[in-house]
Amino acid sequence: MGVILIAGCTQQQAADSLKIGVVASNTGSASTTGKDIWQSAVLAAEEINADGGVYIKDIGKKVPVEVILGDDESTREGGQKAVSKLITNDKVDILVGGFSSAVVSSHQSIVNEHNVPYIVTGASSPIITHRTDMDTNTTFHYCPTTDDYGRQTTLFANEVIRPAINEKFGFSEDRPLRMALVYQDSPYGKGVQTAVMNTIEQENLPIVIVANETFKMGETDFRTLLTSVKGAKPDVVYPATFINEQIPLVTQARRDVGVNAIFLAVECNDDPDYYTGVGTFGDYSIIETRFSPYTIPAGPIANDTAAYKQNFEKRWGGFPGMMGASTYEGVYVAAQAVENAGTRDKTAVTSALHTLEMPQIIEAMENGTIQFTDDFREARFDLYMEQLRWNETAQNLRPVIVWPDHLKEGDFVLPDWFEAAA
Repeated sequence: MGVILIAGCTQQQAADSLKIGVVASNTGSASTTGKDIWQSAVLAAEEINADGGVYIKDIGKKVPVEVILGDDESTREGGQKAVSKLITNDKVDILVGGFSSAVVSSHQSIVNEHNVPYIVTGASSPIITHRTDMDTNTTFHYCPTTDDYGRQTTLFANEVIRPAINEKFGFSEDRPLRMALVYQDSPYGKGVQTAVMNTIEQENLPIVIVANETFKMGETDFRTLLTSVKGAKPDVVYPATFINEQIPLVTQARRDVGVNAIFLAVECNDDPDYYTGVGTFGDYSIIETRFSPYTIPAGPIANDTAAYKQNFEKRWGGFPGMMGASTYEGVYVAAQAVENAGTRDKTAVTSALHTLEMPQIIEAMENGTIQFTDDFREARFDLYMEQLRWNETAQNLRPVIVWPDHLKEGDFVLPDWFEAAA
């Protein structure tokens, strides 16, 4: 069942509103992330409504934003049901959210059939907007794709981790980095694997893939797989996982199997629940990200990012995760597109998204502007790498930005327990 929230207005006022459907995993294996997505969407709607709502020219007044939750249940079938209900029963004007690439891919045909503009804030496989079996003109990628962050993570591993290993162990400068890939059997997982392989080939990087392992989405016992990975003697392990998978994977690797390598993580794991869940076993691991619950990169939006975190904590308690931040912005993007279009007509709103240019909000964008590329309607973010360090005061992990140089807060550290194959 969808949850409807008319933020900051009465039921009577909301009879004439901008209806935004929020596709999120309220239940199922991705529910931790889904909760973050929904809470952040609610916060954005409340802020917009507190400021008077969204002005729609063709009706000559401002209307409140009404956010409606569509629980995809963390499954393909659940996503199809949720989106169908949001479109046909709730009659939403626009969709925001969508976390799993596999789930979003499975309900895109329903969205396209009804010509609904969809701002995808989580599903990162390029297939979402690159697919050729259907028209994806109404779908907009408001998150980096696996091509984007898979490439950045691979470049970082070569530029920062590889030299640190070679220097510490006295290896030759041209010794290749030994990388193990462990990825979800989904478009998301395959996208990360493909991006890494392509980057190595295109840039002629001295990186050798010593293990290439897949697992079933939602898996929680990785010990057999990790035993095989350990035997390959990797320097780094790059899993393409969700939080519910990354926590047991890293924990089992370090605690049970003894994989003494540097673990990498995709940005969707940059969430308070991941820091707490992985605990000391995540010490010295790396997360690629564009928003962190516990640090704020220097720059022109640092104060706005801090205000968002404070407002989230005041409204919900705790800190928001990266997926929540993306969806928070997605609601603002949806509202701006409707205001630019001057109507809730779906075709006009889609056109407005194609030509959208608005200032960055709480995540740093290339050129400081939120806009979508002409070819595949992808937004471009400034990505950075964090190393997690155990903090005795907090009794939890805390991130330190270690790359790129213009944002770094400290240097990458190779831990004493790290082992390298000669």
